Amino acid sequence: MTNIKDLAKMAGVSVTTVSRVLNNHPYVSEEKKNAVLEAVKISNYHKNINAVHLSTGKTSLMGVVLPFSDHPYFALLLKGIAKKALEYNYKLVLFQTDYTESRELEALQMLKQKQIDSLIICSRTCDLSTIEEHLPYGPIVLCENIKGNKVSTTFVNHYKIFLEALEYLYHKGHNKIGYCIGRRSGTNSRERESAYRDFVKKYNLPYKSDYVMDECYYFEDGEKVIKQIQEMDTPPSALLVTSDQVAAGMVTCCKNRRISIPDELAIIGFDNQPIAKMMNITTIEIPLEDMGKNLFLQAVNGELSDEELPAKLIERGTV
Repeated sequence: MTNIKDLAKMAGVSVTTVSRVLNNHPYVSEEKKNAVLEAVKISNYHKNINAVHLSTGKTSLMGVVLPFSDHPYFALLLKGIAKKALEYNYKLVLFQTDYTESRELEALQMLKQKQIDSLIICSRTCDLSTIEEHLPYGPIVLCENIKGNKVSTTFVNHYKIFLEALEYLYHKGHNKIGYCIGRRSGTNSRERESAYRDFVKKYNLPYKSDYVMDECYYFEDGEKVIKQIQEMDTPPSALLVTSDQVAAGMVTCCKNRRISIPDELAIIGFDNQPIAKMMNITTIEIPLEDMGKNLFLQAVNGELSDEELPAKLIERGTV
């Protein structure tokens, strides 16, 4: 395999001159530059990218950890990250974990081994202490509200917006309100639970554990939720649903079962995805693409920062 010493010999120049030509250094005579380029062409020389990475200390690769690649929430986050990656000439290495801790650890190990320059974790299952242990090896950015820690974050205040949506439903006349989430663990889920418990305490409402439904990620899970509440003796009259996809599935199921929305069941979705607009679903707008862009910039800059982006209620026809 041809190396730069071989090129220097073929072109009749020094190794330093060859290095300057290969790296587009301006201070090389046209004659020597052409001689080197001719040697490159004849020998079919290609740069050893691994050697380049070792010499520069950078790979221009950024890791992105996400549990699912087919979920609209994470797809929009990734869209924002990818737009900035293209702008900054970075390539992305995706780790789809399905919330398996060992896969998250693989991504952290790649950062430790300098195979990637930085790491964005869109949602995690491993302990924060594990992430902090890997901070000496490169920037790590999280998509959750953990201000005051050693890790940079971009987030929406889920406690605040969840409480706002609960208050909105209460003042619409609802006092039997439930909610649907993906998983019960995780920072965002804990914020939502805290908001819900504070809400029912404030208005002296009973806390009903069956009003909290988890494992709700996709359109088809909407039917599962409707079946659950129809089996309850005292079903909720309103639901906060932390995915527009699930909310859309619920609206479709209610239509098929002749359940009137919002008269019999009010629904608020999350994320303001296109399907919410198409189906006229009231939703909470989360600026996911902007969050993705900010996550990328934090990972590139490597400076410790916490960035809160605003969420807002979009009123439509399901409340």
